[in-house]
Amino acid sequence: MSEQARRRPPKPYRKPKKDPVRMLAFEALRAVDERDAYANLVLPPLLRKAREGGDFDGRDAALATELVYGTLRRQGTYDAIISACVDRPLREVDPPVLDVLALGAHQLLGTRIPTHAAVSASVELARVVLGDGRAKFVNAVLRKIARQDLDAWVAQVAPPYDEDPEDHLAVVHSHPRWVVSALWDSLGGGRAGIEDLLEADNERPEVTLVARPGRSTTEELAAAVETLPGRWSPYALRMAEGGEPGAIEAVKEDRAGVQDEGSQLVALALANAPLDGSDARWLDGCAGPGGKAALLAALASERGAALLASEKQPHRARLVERALAGNPGPYQVIAADGTRPPWRPGSFDRVLVDVPCSGLGALRRRPEARWRRRPDDLDGFAPLQRGLLTEALRAVRVGGVVGYATCSPHLAETRIVVDDVLKKTGGAELIDARPLLPGVPALGEGPDVQLWPHLHGTDAMYLALLRRTA
Repeated sequence: MSEQARRRPPKPYRKPKKDPVRMLAFEALRAVDERDAYANLVLPPLLRKAREGGDFDGRDAALATELVYGTLRRQGTYDAIISACVDRPLREVDPPVLDVLALGAHQLLGTRIPTHAAVSASVELARVVLGDGRAKFVNAVLRKIARQDLDAWVAQVAPPYDEDPEDHLAVVHSHPRWVVSALWDSLGGGRAGIEDLLEADNERPEVTLVARPGRSTTEELAAAVETLPGRWSPYALRMAEGGEPGAIEAVKEDRAGVQDEGSQLVALALANAPLDGSDARWLDGCAGPGGKAALLAALASERGAALLASEKQPHRARLVERALAGNPGPYQVIAADGTRPPWRPGSFDRVLVDVPCSGLGALRRRPEARWRRRPDDLDGFAPLQRGLLTEALRAVRVGGVVGYATCSPHLAETRIVVDDVLKKTGGAELIDARPLLPGVPALGEGPDVQLWPHLHGTDAMYLALLRRTA
């Protein structure tokens, strides 16, 4: 070292600057990782607090939202890229460090943020939340990632399609291999269809509103906020990007709500299924958090029918009560277990059971669920799904209709459940659900219906309609 260098005073230590947008995104990712929280539940209160504190404007909120959801959707791809840039297995890297690296990778590879800004902002975040030592590690890894764009990285880290199609698609489209396999089995067909589906899972879903009949109208909602018409449901409107549904008066008053169009179609199909005889008593046997129940209650009111909304979890039953409050017709909300019901057999004309499931049909809205679920989770849901459908068939009168619905396209949660229960219980038959979704294309061979994000713009809702015959 030269004499001049020895005499040069050391640079004064510079404290890291806190970037409120990236700090919030990091906090949300840590909640998802540490507490198994869902981003769609964690993020809104964080954004609201930031706005109230004066730290955020609309553009900041949009960037924070993109950083969180973009990172979660592409987590599998980013993990493969990060793994290629570190000298140890990812399981040996502390989870908070991985979150900072994934946020940085998304800024570099998934946004238009300039390279130098993405790296410097991520290193600054690392200094704040990890310390200067680990910030140097973050800096080194992100500089390696910045040498190539996303396509080049994917070509490097994904196995060739011809050698391992499922693993290739898993890395390219950021889904666990077992989920790729399950979705492909349910969808059928070749490479193009499954790629379209996986790509749709990684797109930001539209916010869809429902105007609950007799309580609000699509015209009222359209006058309150910029919207597009729904694709299939007469009660649906699609909000323009950046709109705030909670600011709409009808939504505040629960006369309207946020509800995926696939969910609306399931309720409408059950409500419109042909019946012989009475049509006075309806049951929603798995009513929480209340979206389908609110639509069913409004439709029942128009026909002079009454809805019983049953939900096992008391806190979710309270959400149902809120959604139904003010419904003009008769209804009742109870906290009850649908597999051990308090009602007598044959009490209802129409019954809906939207059963608990893996949620693989809503990966657009809950991208973290794909990493959280495991194949053996399906074994845990199976007895409950069969029990709820069996009791739903007991609850409906002869000639009445049961709707079995899931927000999963996995065959083990859809067609296999229905076939098993029909064989075991007897006294019921499948009816064709497709005519009850008028105008909706690509519904397959029936008689059940599977909706898809890439074909219908909805969550991957499944519906089977069953008529009790004896």
